[in-house]
Amino acid sequence: MKKVFIKTYGCQMNVYDSERMLDALAEQGFTPTSTMEDAELVVLNTCHIREKAAEKVYSELGRVRAIKTVRAKMGKQTVVTVAGCVAQAEGEEMLARAPVVDLVIGPQAYHRLPELAAAVRTEGRGRVETEFPVEGKFDHLPAPGKKRLQSRGASAFLTIQEGCDKFCTFCVVPYTRGVEFSRPVDAITAEAEALVGAGVKEITLLGQNVNAYHGLGPDGRDWGLGQLLYHLARIDGLIRLRYTTSHPRDVDDEIIAAHRDLGQVMPYLHLPVQSGSDRILAVMNRGHSAGDYLRIVDRIRAARPDLALSSDFIVGFPGETEDDFAATMALVRDVTFAQAYSFKYSPRPGTPAASMDAAVQEDVKSTRLAELQALLKSQQDRFNGAMTGRVLPVLFERTGRQNGQITGRSPYLQAVHVNGPETLLGQIADVEILTAGSNSLKGSLPSPRLEAAAVPQLAKAQTH
Repeated sequence: MKKVFIKTYGCQMNVYDSERMLDALAEQGFTPTSTMEDAELVVLNTCHIREKAAEKVYSELGRVRAIKTVRAKMGKQTVVTVAGCVAQAEGEEMLARAPVVDLVIGPQAYHRLPELAAAVRTEGRGRVETEFPVEGKFDHLPAPGKKRLQSRGASAFLTIQEGCDKFCTFCVVPYTRGVEFSRPVDAITAEAEALVGAGVKEITLLGQNVNAYHGLGPDGRDWGLGQLLYHLARIDGLIRLRYTTSHPRDVDDEIIAAHRDLGQVMPYLHLPVQSGSDRILAVMNRGHSAGDYLRIVDRIRAARPDLALSSDFIVGFPGETEDDFAATMALVRDVTFAQAYSFKYSPRPGTPAASMDAAVQEDVKSTRLAELQALLKSQQDRFNGAMTGRVLPVLFERTGRQNGQITGRSPYLQAVHVNGPETLLGQIADVEILTAGSNSLKGSLPSPRLEAAAVPQLAKAQTH
């Protein structure tokens, strides 16, 4: 059996992509390894969202080069592949700059990884595959084998949509992932049913702009995300549904109704806003105002009062003034978030914002980011602290760091640690929360009188 090592950077979609690469490679006799030195095929599945993403990849390639050299002296061939969004952005330049790389493959072509890697092994030359193909990659990927399915654990990702048509001025996604594409409902359903059949209890639906989903339904019409959620909620054994990442412009009535009606849809929503300033939102080409965002939040919370929100923020966008930043702080105080991701603006080559004037000084960015993060952390600490004394249903996924400890996720995606038997892994059980930290909760399994409620009663999916 040949061995493949995959290092995954960035978002959940890259995690899913790496899993599907392994599915495709399994048909060619590859098995995964956690040791790069053992691998005939090394894949770096890259992300271009964060600052200096390409430089981090080139740095890692230095380590790969040393391993490839040692293996070559032992008479062992190593095919080095860079996949994902950095590969899409760099293309031929990556082969020129890093001769250790044998194959550069963009995120729309990873279904061709087995054949391209085989071609490199026999032809001994570099290949670049970054065109956006006419055929969809999902049509050519094999169904995961039983062993691969079982490796997913109790929770799994499932990509339903890729690409984005919004063209925010700071974002590289439309250039690295292409325009919006939605998978057919039947294909998504088949994959979800296979995952549940292998023991998955929770599925997170993925997309760069997931709530813009508009896939072909079995009735011949395009379905939106809300209708898809109602449909998937009928799968017996699928206890939890999540989705990410959403755009405020695509939150519609059907999605809000799904939050109201479906107990399977978890009360946690990641809804990026980026800024609280209408002026900056316009320059970002977000297509919504701060007021629009607040009205959406009010509507969702009215439908699902226990819903918690997370978001993304960029500080120091070109031209951001103190008043603009103050508007962001005001929005954060108005909404209150359970969690949020915040970053200093850094230009991405090829995006409109990269050539904008009025750059904000780095020390000003740093000061603003520290102030914003302090506010967000105080809100997160308050939210986690409010869990103390409550009983939450927790999906246990793995053993903890301490002996006898198991770890799972609450409905709000918090890590929850308890002392308990490993027989609970893959199961949902009620946990009484005893203490709360910034990033996790600690609790205890309930007394026998509560054990009957270990698996929560969920609202049945309504016919829709």
